[in-house]
Amino acid sequence: MTVINVVEAVCQLQSGEVISYPTEAVYGLGCDPFDVQAVKKLFHVKQRPFEKGVILVAASVEQVLPYVELQGQIWEETVLQTWPGPVTWVLPAKEGVPDWVTGGRSTVAIRVSDHPVIQNICLAYGQPMVSTSANVTSMPPAMSCLEIDSIFQGEIDCVVGALGGLDKPTQIRDAQTSCVLR
Repeated sequence: MTVINVVEAVCQLQSGEVISYPTEAVYGLGCDPFDVQAVKKLFHVKQRPFEKGVILVAASVEQVLPYVELQGQIWEETVLQTWPGPVTWVLPAKEGVPDWVTGGRSTVAIRVSDHPVIQNICLAYGQPMVSTSANVTSMPPAMSCLEIDSIFQGEIDCVVGALGGLDKPTQIRDAQTSCVLR
C-alpha cells in the first residue's frame, strides 16, 4: 500500500485506478464511476456482483445535477436540507447514467458529503466518484489505511484521514417515498 495525497488520488482516478479514503463512518473505495474498467476493478477487489450498482459521492449539488432528476421535484427541498451531509438519496437517474452505476435500475444513489477528504478529492477531480465500503463483500469494512493494506494486500492506495464520527454507514433514503432503505 502507498499512502497518497489528494492530488495523487485524483491522478489515480484519472488513470482508472481504485483508491481508498476515509468517509463519515468507515474507509471507502472509490473510482471514476464512468470508467467501466475502473468499476469492474472495484467490483473485482470487493468480490461484489457487478449488477449491484454503486453509490456516487460528490462535493456539491452542482456535481450531481447532470446525473439525477432533482430540480423542480416535490422532494427537492427535503434532499437539499440534508446535503452536504451523511445521507445518501436514491434519486431518479437522468438518461445516460450507465447501468453499471445504477445496477440497471432507473435510479441512482447519491450523497453530497461534508467529509473534508471526500470534498477535497471530488472538488479537485471535478465530478462525483464511486463510494462503497472498503471491504470484501460481507466482511467488516476497513477503519484505517493499515486495514486497507491488510484486506487488499497492497493493491489499493490510501488517502489518510480521520473518519467522520458516525458509528454506522450513512443512511440511505428513497427520495420519492422518503423510506429509509438502510
